[in-house]
Amino acid sequence: MTLPPVNPKLYHIVHVDKLPSIVADGRLICDAVMANRDDAGTVIGMSGIKERRLRLPLGCHRDLHVGDCVPFYFCPRSVMLYLIYQANHPELTYTGGQGPIVHLEFDLHEVVHWANRSGLRWAFTLSNAGSYYFEDRNNLRDLRDIDWDAINARNWKDVKEGKQAEFLVEREVPWELVRRIGVLSNGTAQRTGQAIALAARQPVIEIKTDWYY
Repeated sequence: MTLPPVNPKLYHIVHVDKLPSIVADGRLICDAVMANRDDAGTVIGMSGIKERRLRLPLGCHRDLHVGDCVPFYFCPRSVMLYLIYQANHPELTYTGGQGPIVHLEFDLHEVVHWANRSGLRWAFTLSNAGSYYFEDRNNLRDLRDIDWDAINARNWKDVKEGKQAEFLVEREVPWELVRRIGVLSNGTAQRTGQAIALAARQPVIEIKTDWYY
């Protein structure tokens, strides 16, 4: 079994037109809070799954629901991005493809340190946190329980569940922790630069075609 990386990275994907509101807030905010707001920007998730996540409790924090947390994947080129790329899932209302989608990259240890200091809970799952059955942990020693071969797999058909492991942070994560932004094209890189122009922190923007399908 592959051991976890020394410095694991976390990835949150959003439509590029969501970036101005994230920058204005100075943070990424969980769906439980965003559900009561009418911010400009394209929603790329499936509404049915988002609603279900609001009701799914975490095993290690029984009063905390998945939708109360900001979600991250442990890799770019996620299963969700593939569904966006295919643009034919019956529950996916967004059909604009992966071109305008950006990856926000974070350092796991920095996020955990910030959350602990801020008194916010965190956890990670071993599979899709939007499913009815998943295991979760809240001890970094248990990162070894994640299927890192699945996380790193390019062909994930047979390891789909492990590929969808998530890291969850209660309520919010500050923009200042974004370390890098990965995009598919020069056009999206330019849109991203314009969208974050007023941010106090300016993460590097890189064209990362290997993060896409």
